[in-house]
Amino acid sequence: MSRIDLATLIQHLAEHAPGFARRLEQAGLRPEDIRSVDDLNRIPVLRKDDLAELQAQDPPFGGLLAVPIERLKRIFQSPGPIYEPEPNRPDPWRWAEALHAAGFGPGDIVLNAFAYHLTPAGAMFEEGLRAVGAVVIPGGVGNMEQQVHAMHALKVNGYVGLPSYLNALLDKAAALGLTLQVEKAFVTAEPLPPSLRQALQEKGVKTVRQGYGTAECGNLGYECEMEDGWHVPEDVLVQICDINTGQPLPPGETGEVVVTLFHTEYALVRFGTGDLSALNTEPCACGRTTPRLMGWRGRVGDAVKVRGMFLHPRQLREMMARFPEVRAWQAVVTRAAHRDALTLRVVLTPGADPNQVRERLMATARDAIKFRLDGVEFVEKLPKDAKPILDTRTWD
Repeated sequence: MSRIDLATLIQHLAEHAPGFARRLEQAGLRPEDIRSVDDLNRIPVLRKDDLAELQAQDPPFGGLLAVPIERLKRIFQSPGPIYEPEPNRPDPWRWAEALHAAGFGPGDIVLNAFAYHLTPAGAMFEEGLRAVGAVVIPGGVGNMEQQVHAMHALKVNGYVGLPSYLNALLDKAAALGLTLQVEKAFVTAEPLPPSLRQALQEKGVKTVRQGYGTAECGNLGYECEMEDGWHVPEDVLVQICDINTGQPLPPGETGEVVVTLFHTEYALVRFGTGDLSALNTEPCACGRTTPRLMGWRGRVGDAVKVRGMFLHPRQLREMMARFPEVRAWQAVVTRAAHRDALTLRVVLTPGADPNQVRERLMATARDAIKFRLDGVEFVEKLPKDAKPILDTRTWD
């Protein structure tokens, strides 16, 4: 999709998305005031929590949808909850450019191991794979043995999904005595440490390329053959901004990834992803001229990404409010053998039955926070200043 003129975009969104018109008004701006990127920076950053609140106050899209809802292709729901509209056009999330750079194209048979249930990742990557001419197996997450047998029988040569899940699939295939032919992989939604990239390559995956995006924005960056940062696509504006002022930072400085989408269906303007990175504007040896995001450098706020999905303290608080017999709690994220684990530390009130509480917590978590707990640990006490989520992972 070609990138439309900024002034034209802002005028259109202000006329058709009342929530965006309110954003401009609250900032003391008129549509005609926004003519350049410098003008755009006068609009305060809209963060994920702000978006969730806007949607809660003015459902379902917070007044940011700029077309009739019946003109959408799909609607997704991510943790928050946040609803994401999918425009009705080919490859609306714009992943084809990234997949092409990773070597995907006609003749490839690709397992798409991203979830298809409510969240957008599965559908968005299927759209991108179809746009480059690949055949897609909608694997989703789970049923690992069944997936391995299908990959073997169908001679799957490509993969998109979490890098840790591909590693587990390859290990499962080896345990079953099956040989897989996966030669190329495009991975995202969790870090790709050098040790995991090397492990995948040692298991036969010649090309392992990483991308970066969000459920709201789609493709925001991808690796080329140099594997030195994530090229920002030409059809989106990505800024690195000071987390306090919201103003752009010079190249090389770490700040929040702030995105403006150049499409007319949804007013996602100056959207703060909550991710931290830095921009490299030096030319890349591959010949592409777009700036590169220099990896993931942490998060703004308290949300933590586990197994490719965000876990918000708010989700945990709402779930734990159902358990009056729990006096204190803390979620703990660990990682071993390139796999995330989520456990819950719990302090019980006197007389509560630990076995009964554990069973209820394990069952409730699947529905309430959309995560499977790997265990519940009962402790006598927790520090008064204990964080709701303790992330102990390292990415060596």
